[in-house]
Amino acid sequence: MGGIFGAAAKRDVVLDVFFGVDYHSHLGTKTGGMCILQSDGFDRSIHSIANAPFRTKFQKEIEEIEGNLGIAAISDSEPQPLTVYSKLGNYALATVGIINNKEELIADVIKLGGGQFMSMSGGKINSTELVGSIINYGNSITDGIKLVQKKIEGSMTLLLMTQDAIYAARDIHGRTPLAIGKKDDGYCIASESFSFLNLGYEYFRELGPGEIVKITADEIIVESPPVEKDIRICTFLWSYYGYPTAVYENKNVENMRYRNGAKIAILDKDDPELQNVDYVAGVPDSGIAHALGYAMESKIPYARPLIKYTPTWPRSFMPSTQKARDVIARMKLVPDQEIIQGKEFVLIDDSIVRGTQLRETLSYLYDSGAEKIHVRSACPPILYSCKYLNFSRSVSEMDLIARRVIAELEGTTDISEEILKEYSDSSSERYAKMVEKIRQVSGFDTLKYQTLENLIAAVEVEPCKLCTYCWDGKE
Repeated sequence: MGGIFGAAAKRDVVLDVFFGVDYHSHLGTKTGGMCILQSDGFDRSIHSIANAPFRTKFQKEIEEIEGNLGIAAISDSEPQPLTVYSKLGNYALATVGIINNKEELIADVIKLGGGQFMSMSGGKINSTELVGSIINYGNSITDGIKLVQKKIEGSMTLLLMTQDAIYAARDIHGRTPLAIGKKDDGYCIASESFSFLNLGYEYFRELGPGEIVKITADEIIVESPPVEKDIRICTFLWSYYGYPTAVYENKNVENMRYRNGAKIAILDKDDPELQNVDYVAGVPDSGIAHALGYAMESKIPYARPLIKYTPTWPRSFMPSTQKARDVIARMKLVPDQEIIQGKEFVLIDDSIVRGTQLRETLSYLYDSGAEKIHVRSACPPILYSCKYLNFSRSVSEMDLIARRVIAELEGTTDISEEILKEYSDSSSERYAKMVEKIRQVSGFDTLKYQTLENLIAAVEVEPCKLCTYCWDGKE
């Protein structure tokens, strides 16, 4: 996915930008970049963070530069921020999102005399550069951002820094968050609301969907008000990739996960298969809070049979190849055999996407002497690859274990939307067959998924404001 951070103050903001964007490292591990306004222009640095944390790559920059205006990005896709020279002046740009009509927009820019693009490896065009090209057709920065919001299919949240301000724009449907922090001498803006708290900023407010603001050290100017209709914020922010202390739409992530785990425990209340369970456990890291909620509701003790080795291993969904994901999934968890030997567990994971990582996780437990493992997914089966963010976005939907199993059950990969709707219905016969087949091929003793209704209830945001596309295909 990726995250962005910016700051404007009456003092040097380099350390704020440096540490603020570093707090977004859980959202991407491919590239990191910073851009600070200097007296003679923009000072920009971009480094690969694939094999080392963000902080280790920018020590030189934070020691040698200073400025009172800056933006930065953690990305799991293209290098950014980019700097642009155009009719609208010089500016730096960082984005979070996905452009589904990218080829069409590139062709339009070239056709309209927009010149050329710098092609990256494999001939790909940097999405942030494309966004800049569209902005440049506007009569002003704000007008250009509105063009981006109008033309892009997918999602797009951005920060744009000029010589005197930062423009911030949240995706037109609010699929990704953007929050403002406030100090006596300035403001900051971030994808993750928790990222500025340790820097001395107080939470000010969240941008609404489609809202565009201009940020200086002195004030926040609303350039374009929120578009309150059609908000579709990603529900996975709460159930998976959002940081535990983050708040979206005024709902805390950790508390949502406690509520969600408790609702799974209620579903399991009368399950005869669980009579001899010794412990509830969560797959580190994002399954832990769901498991704690389950343990508090069920009164079954919580334990940590698997400990994540955090100093070096990044999150396993980030590498671009399945082979790399498999290796990291295997290496980053260390089993505690004294806790595992001879015990029966309810094991809760935040989601089951491809299924590879969870199978590896269970092999640790079984190999270490676990008697039985009852797997619970904190969200419903994922039937569709996300086309709005970068979570579960695959080359083929057949990478998703639920879709592979459905294809096997139906005898074809050409599945109609009507049939997929049945598989997404937790009360249907097809759904039951799919879950049982996933259990069999994965080697779990039992398997249950959280229902979509319970997941939405745990978020406590109006259902019509939540994107649930990856589970039910509804846009």
